[in-house]
Parts: sequence; structure tokens; C-alpha cells
Amino acid sequence: MTKKFALIGAAGYIAPRHMKAIKDTGNSLVAALDKNDSVGIIDSYFPEADFFTEFERFDRHIDKLRRANNGDAVDYISICSPNYLHDSHMRFALRAGADAICEKPLVLNPWNIDGLLDIEKDTGRKVNTILQLRVHPSIIALREKVQAEARDTKHEVDLTYITSRGHWYLQSWKGDQKKSGGIATNIGVHFYDMLHFIFGELQGNVVHYSDDTMAAGYLEYEKARVRWFLSVDYKYVPDTAKAEGQRTYRSITVDGEEIEFSGGFTDLHTRSYEEILAGRGFGLEENRVAIETVSHIRNATPVGLTGDYHPFLKN
Repeated sequence: MTKKFALIGAAGYIAPRHMKAIKDTGNSLVAALDKNDSVGIIDSYFPEADFFTEFERFDRHIDKLRRANNGDAVDYISICSPNYLHDSHMRFALRAGADAICEKPLVLNPWNIDGLLDIEKDTGRKVNTILQLRVHPSIIALREKVQAEARDTKHEVDLTYITSRGHWYLQSWKGDQKKSGGIATNIGVHFYDMLHFIFGELQGNVVHYSDDTMAAGYLEYEKARVRWFLSVDYKYVPDTAKAEGQRTYRSITVDGEEIEFSGGFTDLHTRSYEEILAGRGFGLEENRVAIETVSHIRNATPVGLTGDYHPFLKN
């Protein structure tokens, strides 16, 4: 049976992936909200969807649908709004009688998870999140390999992710740590979840350096020691990648061996929606370790170039 969706945050970068996932899974988008009205992309997927630029009118519309359909307005509300609004928008979804599907990061602070758990119990509805790397075939294969092996030492892992952004970045909500959570939260939270997913419980978390455009540190898991480096500054892209015209650089090495997972990203949101619709979505507790990780990174005092730090910091 076709499920009815609403979407909060229709004008951003990630929203079209959610629209595509809703369409690919054979469902319908009936209403969308964004304060920015540059949302012509909706026409490529659901031209009949109602659209609102004011939350109050969107809220009233959802309520009207509930009253017209014996309490059932929409089945799911997908949330692609700025990070700091995720918590309140998930609360709205649950209280509107819908399950929530929220982009990363689910919330900015661990205690927000506890509040949402209470509302889940009160409403009987569920929060789902997009942890797309957990459904990536290469990541699943690596996890299975790590879990199956017996070894006395931990894996040595280097995680490097540079996704170049222009001057607009720091002028937008993404450049405001109170709204985005900072670099580690905004572009790194799904990688920290991936590391937890593959290598087990987090045992140590050290921040070596952090500023508005770059952060680096060390994480220790049950089965791995991880040096990580994240940035939105093009100057950190390796010269070899720049020579090939690349503005993004992604690398994960495990014991010196590169893990190739650049491909297979196109349909991960659709795959995530398929899992959610089948009742196998990732919920609040699955997010806890990653949210605790980024919260600690955001609030930690960097220790500088001491201990086992990422080699990019040498530059």
C-alpha cells in the first residue's frame, strides 16, 4: 500500500535524495516545507505536492489532513532541515502521528536522544535515521570480515575526508557551530557511526586540532585505533587529487590497505528507505555512540600535536 510522506527542508542539498527515495519505493509526497521557495526540484518527483514556506501553515495543513482522515495525516515525515532543528522537527513528526525519517546528524547532543525516546513511548511512533554507510555493500563486507577474524592486536586505521566548500559555507548555518555542531558533526558524524559499526564500542576520544574548517583527532575502538582528519578547505586536498581536478578527497586505510567504497553511493538513500519501510530502520539507540562521539569532539580542548595524530597535521 502506498505510504504518504511529508518533507521538512525541501530546498537543501540532500532533499532530492529523499524525494527520489520516496518515489523509488513507490510512495507519495503530499506536502513539503521550506522557508526558501527555490524548490522547483519537487516538480521532477511530486508536482502535485502541497508546499509551504511557513511552519505554522504547514502544521495547520497536517492537522487538517489528520482530521479529514480519522487521525491519519501522513505515515512518515522526512526531515532535511538544518541540524539544530532536527530535534524539534522529529518531535513534531511523532506528535503529528507520523514516524520520522531524519537526516544526519540525528541530534546535536546525547540528551536529546533520551527526550525523543520518551516521546516515542508516549506516541507509539518511531524515529528512523539515515545511516547510509551501514547499508553500503563494501562497509558491510568489511564489518563481517572484522567480526569473523581472531586477532590479538587492533587494526590501525586512517580516516581522511576533505570535501571542499566555497566562501558561502562559513556564512551559512553550516559555519555556525551552534547550528551545525561544527565540522566533525556536520561532515563526519556518519563516518564515526561507520567506525563504531565496524570496529565495536568506543574506548577513547582525543582531539588534536579543531577550527572552523578543519578538525583532527584519535579514536580508539574495541578492534581499531583510528587517526582521523576532516576538512572543508580545498588547500588540504592532496596534490595528486588536485592534478586530476578533484575537490573532494576520501580515504580510509585499514592496516595500510585502502578500503574502496567510493562507488555505490547513488542509491543508498533509496536502500535506507527500503529498510525503514520493511521495519528495519536504524533508530535512536543506534545513533547514540556517534552522537556522543561528536558531542565530545565539539566540547573537548584540543591537545595539539602530541600522541598518535593524523599525518596530514604535519603540514
